[in-house]
Amino acid sequence: MKNKDQTLLKIEQAIEQLRPFMHADGGDIEFVEFTDAGVVKVKLLGSCSDCSMSHMTLRAGLEEALKVAAPEVNKVEAIEL
Repeated sequence: MKNKDQTLLKIEQAIEQLRPFMHADGGDIEFVEFTDAGVVKVKLLGSCSDCSMSHMTLRAGLEEALKVAAPEVNKVEAIEL
């Protein structure tokens, strides 16, 4: 469980570093879950929730940053709650 806690901390820190960029575009991100399969589930908020570039933000921005911060991350998915 300790390793998962460390991974969660790395994920949350990486999201915090990216959050100002999302705020600048009127959006935000909410961390939802980190699965045993290495999938980070997030909810896009504000203008990011319906932005046509949100897929690019997830793949090129968030997913790459999270993989660097926490190599345990395999994929990032945006979910609707």
